[in-house]
Amino acid sequence: MINTVLKDKTVLIVGMGRSGEAAMDLALQQGARVHIQDSKSREQIGEALAQKLERLDVKAWLGRTPEDMGIFDLLVLSPGVPVDLPFISEARGGGAEIIGELELAYRTGNGRYIGITGTNGKTTTTTLVGEIFKEAGRETYVVGNIGVPVIEGAQQATDDGWLVTEISSFQLETTDEFRPEVSAILNLTPDHLNRHKTMENYGAAKARIFLRQSADQFCVANVDDPVCFALTKDCPATVVPFSRKEELPFGAFVREGRIVIRTTESLVDICGADELRIPGSHNLENALAAAAISYFGGIDPQTIARTLRSFEGVEHRIENAGEWNGIRFINDSKGTNPDAAIKAIEAMKENIILIAGGYDKASDFTEFVRAFDGRVKKMVLLGATAEAIRAAAQREGFTNTVICPDMEACVAEAVREAEAGDVVLLSPACASWDMYDNFEQRGEHFKTCVRQLHP
Repeated sequence: MINTVLKDKTVLIVGMGRSGEAAMDLALQQGARVHIQDSKSREQIGEALAQKLERLDVKAWLGRTPEDMGIFDLLVLSPGVPVDLPFISEARGGGAEIIGELELAYRTGNGRYIGITGTNGKTTTTTLVGEIFKEAGRETYVVGNIGVPVIEGAQQATDDGWLVTEISSFQLETTDEFRPEVSAILNLTPDHLNRHKTMENYGAAKARIFLRQSADQFCVANVDDPVCFALTKDCPATVVPFSRKEELPFGAFVREGRIVIRTTESLVDICGADELRIPGSHNLENALAAAAISYFGGIDPQTIARTLRSFEGVEHRIENAGEWNGIRFINDSKGTNPDAAIKAIEAMKENIILIAGGYDKASDFTEFVRAFDGRVKKMVLLGATAEAIRAAAQREGFTNTVICPDMEACVAEAVREAEAGDVVLLSPACASWDMYDNFEQRGEHFKTCVRQLHP
């Protein structure tokens, strides 16, 4: 039974991306008095959405803030909206409740949740868990930060449905009642510090994923990452560790080359680590997490193994983008922070021409450059962080860099430098928002540039 908790409430939807639009549609359907706000003007939001707002006769504050924040019962924030904007603080002071689209979906929809967060590996692990649940014949919706609004899945799901949900720190900031059956924190490295300011704040946001869980539920966490695992010290759920480095008394790990899960009763064999089709040690971690999430979510070991053996990865994450004159091209546009890009570099066996740079999230690029370890022949840079990355490289003694104005120039420069047997790797170590709408658009542009090399 879908709840109608919004009926007769005055609601402001802040941010009109895909999740904001889904929240607006739901609020209208439930009989709320709906206003929307977006920092973009009417012209910037696009004609289709502008016409929809006019057709629905929704009060829209486009390119400006609402005039009276005291009228709202509820604000629903899109993930990209900082919670400390002055007009949001004013609404909170006036008694309005502040939540996000994930929390709204949880309160108003159906289904059981698996929540997956972490700095890196979220999309791969979420997709893999979704495939495992589908293979098991479960009613499954793969939603969240992966690109599908949680509301869409929650409104379609039955009580027996599973919402396998990729969740960012931005989404977790605006949760309150959200309570997944199985949560997971994959890792924790510096990211989004331009918004969270400190690692403590960032970690606290991530830890909200298990805040409302109970002892009969599960939290899967990476014991190889001490900062990540330390978050679980106050976790009310049963903590299930996973490790690719050591055997564990309880949890998921590698034993004699095989992925296994040790419960309180038995040792469950899943499959050989060398049977995975996704490359890199980070993907072994993702597979261990997915196996643990799925097993403690009630999926049998045989189904987990079948899916692990067949899964080929996700688009824009160490994705084969083609070959030309003996040069291999890899699209890792989803490498949106230094740690993710390090994992991509480590997964390559060839010499690398690296394309990097993008939106500035106040990251430190020192460890990123140190990870080159003789494997990167040249770095081709673009975007807002190009100078900062080049400066970090020079401090570490890496000087073979060039800055290009756009992706076409980057690919052309990389091809000039590469030899047969090399790999041209797009792994930006940065978000895309300075030049692209999202990392998918950036990855598609890279692949288009590679295709244009062919006569």
